[in-house]
Amino acid sequence: MESECPIDAELGNEISELLKPPSPAKVEEYLNRLIKTSTRQCHGITVKHNGDLGKGVYADSDLEGDELLLKDQMLVGLQHSSNKIECLVCSFCFCFVGSVELQIGRRLYLQEMGVSANCCQTDYSSDDEEEEDEEMGQRGSSSSGYKGKVPLPKGIAHSLMNGELKLPYSDKFSMPPAVPCPGGCGEAYYCSKLCAESDWNSSHSLLCTGEKSESISREALVKFIQHANETNDIFLLAAKVVASTILNYRKLKVTQSEGDNKPSVSGSPYLSLLLEAWKPISVGHKRRWWDCVALPIDVESSDEAAFRMQIRELAFTSLQLLKAAIFDEECKPIFSLEIYGHIIGMFELNNLDLVVASPVEDYFLYIDDLPDPIKKEVEEITRPFLDALGDDYSVCCQGTAFYPLQSCMNHSCSPNAKAFKREEDRDGQATIIALKPIFKGEEVTISYVDEDIPFEERQALLADYGFRCRCPRCLEEEP
Repeated sequence: MESECPIDAELGNEISELLKPPSPAKVEEYLNRLIKTSTRQCHGITVKHNGDLGKGVYADSDLEGDELLLKDQMLVGLQHSSNKIECLVCSFCFCFVGSVELQIGRRLYLQEMGVSANCCQTDYSSDDEEEEDEEMGQRGSSSSGYKGKVPLPKGIAHSLMNGELKLPYSDKFSMPPAVPCPGGCGEAYYCSKLCAESDWNSSHSLLCTGEKSESISREALVKFIQHANETNDIFLLAAKVVASTILNYRKLKVTQSEGDNKPSVSGSPYLSLLLEAWKPISVGHKRRWWDCVALPIDVESSDEAAFRMQIRELAFTSLQLLKAAIFDEECKPIFSLEIYGHIIGMFELNNLDLVVASPVEDYFLYIDDLPDPIKKEVEEITRPFLDALGDDYSVCCQGTAFYPLQSCMNHSCSPNAKAFKREEDRDGQATIIALKPIFKGEEVTISYVDEDIPFEERQALLADYGFRCRCPRCLEEEP
């Protein structure tokens, strides 16, 4: 591996400042401020430090079973690349966009084309040439990835996508229109201009591959994204953190210059601003990725050192590609391998699956519940589409995200709360529900693994998180 450039003393000190964990009091102050924000739905909970387990979430009042405890907005999140073929969602809040017809038509169109997960770009805001569409469909019609599905006549998918063909009762499952990325990348779509602007201002302006991108090299950015899609999309999450830190820093710098205030921290002239921009990340538990990633079952313990070195090399390659795309000299510390490794490690240890139910599944279930003879009449229209989609018609939006408050919740094999999406939860926010009554002062816990599996299996899975569970249930079941 090409070694990282030697780090001078000043840069080393700046990296150390960024990696220095904030005091427990500052962490509690920051996270409890998040709890009080109007955009989060938090009920009767607070964050405080426990001497043994670090920070945790505790009941601030008596809570009922099945009560909503928290709807936590993600700090950063992404839809898995492989899932983008199945679901068109807002790239910021991850709710489904368009219409039932667009969702179905888009999937059928991509199936016909045999499009890979890494290049599903389609313009949903204008009509494509049908002749070109049919040619592409012919080229991809033999795609082996969709065997067993019953194809529809050519042109049907296109008619669904452009609104020419309407399905019965689809108006009962309305969705916001698909708003294209303001940078013109053709990859990101949104449920509103507000989400588009929020994503652009938080990170996408630097990570957009369109003509209005603010990256220093769109070509390098494409290479970075391609490398992440081919290796591990956790790098895309890390890029969002780097980009958001840079953009936060630039906003703070403008505010400071307008106020004519001088930074008061030694080292880089604007290190204090960079530390402030980094604050949302500083509160997350972090270890270097190559140190904390779980050893795969097919890697022998004798090969562990070589495996971890390979992971480090993979991160180094990703960082060099990202650096070529969005490097900012004034934010140089966050482009060090040490910082990059800690960002990815934070996701490795704290991520939560991002899941949003599909309205396409709801639509077909609705049709199935119609009374006869209406059902029979409607199914004559809808059955061909269901057969064309195949068994995976109900695929939901799937991804991964970091949630600042949810990530503070500690594990128990007998948890009193769980991450659970209710019928009305149709975006990417983390939803935590009480499983049973929780008394004031009691810690709110969730299970990081399937708590119904045997003791040894639970301990083996929890070892990936870097600890051995000592909850009351484990102490009772331990041989």
